[in-house]
Amino acid sequence: MPSRAKLLILSFSAIHADARVLRQVELFAGDYDVTTCGYGPAPEGVVEHVRIPDELVYWHKDRALLLQRRFAAVHRRNAVVDYLWDRLPRGYYDVVLADDIDTVPLALSLRPRGGVHADLHEYAPRQNEESIRWRLAVAPYVRWLVRTYVTRADSVTTVGPGIAEEYRREFGIDAQVVTNAAPYAEQRATPVAAPVRLVHSGNAMRGRGILELARAVEDVDADLTLDLYLVPNEESYLAEVSAFASQSSRVRLHAPVPYAELVTTLNAYDVGVHVLPPVSFNNYWALPNKVFDYVQARLGLLVGPSPEMARMVREHGLGEVTADFSAEAVSAALRRLTPERVAAYKEASERAAHELSAERQVAVWADAVAALAARAR
Repeated sequence: MPSRAKLLILSFSAIHADARVLRQVELFAGDYDVTTCGYGPAPEGVVEHVRIPDELVYWHKDRALLLQRRFAAVHRRNAVVDYLWDRLPRGYYDVVLADDIDTVPLALSLRPRGGVHADLHEYAPRQNEESIRWRLAVAPYVRWLVRTYVTRADSVTTVGPGIAEEYRREFGIDAQVVTNAAPYAEQRATPVAAPVRLVHSGNAMRGRGILELARAVEDVDADLTLDLYLVPNEESYLAEVSAFASQSSRVRLHAPVPYAELVTTLNAYDVGVHVLPPVSFNNYWALPNKVFDYVQARLGLLVGPSPEMARMVREHGLGEVTADFSAEAVSAALRRLTPERVAAYKEASERAAHELSAERQVAVWADAVAALAARAR
């Protein structure tokens, strides 16, 4: 019986808590000898896990080298790259799946027999473009990474059509799309009554429009409540949201729940809300995992006119799209959320759940990795 192909999934994230990378592990663990490399404990199903020490911060870059445009040195002297350089064997793996831009140079240096597949989780050259310091110091380095290394990957995927098109337009990279779809969940939509129960889950970050949403729900002349499940990324912003919720009769703040429990928790609500201000290129083109979580929870959706989210909602009749990102447009959309309309939106989510599930998306990864593994034989 032939041995199974050896696949390294390389991610500078806590893989056990990274929904996108976990989908890759779950997809490949049954057919490949999967080694993972990332922060935190080993995910289930892998044959080996190379753990990055928590004290090593992958996004720290030598500012002096950045300003001198010594980009090769910036990469090689990165603390995580330096730690892993001699700990990951070269020429050993059949395929390396490199998650996000920073892992691709290291993946290529490992010389896998079949090749490297790069999965880009956003449009990296404009990741933090709202910061002028990032645009001046870091963006040129990221563009160098894409030009020098991602263009050498054997296959590439990213999270949405708009981002894929930008990689194609600026760098000539032919990236396929694997959205951040959630696994299919066997559950039914719950009945809708008054008040209509809104929910938002995600990171507590300034610029996500969470506090503005809470204020809109508090002030609108409609029978609504809003529950927030927020990960404390920015403690000061979370404190502001918490202070507002503590004085509100309609808004409640909860601790985040483990991802494995999220869709079941969301199922108790009626409408998942994500009105994401387009403060950056990636925000504008966002198609985040939370909107797919809402579908698997059998919720209606309320989103802003972000092109990818709006297209999905309109194509499947899942809910409301605000006219723009203003407080007035959000309030107008909230008033349209009658129990009768919301019940219809929840039924639409139920109909679309299979089509919008991860199981329909991950075939792109499966085909790409299989093609590279075949080259190694």
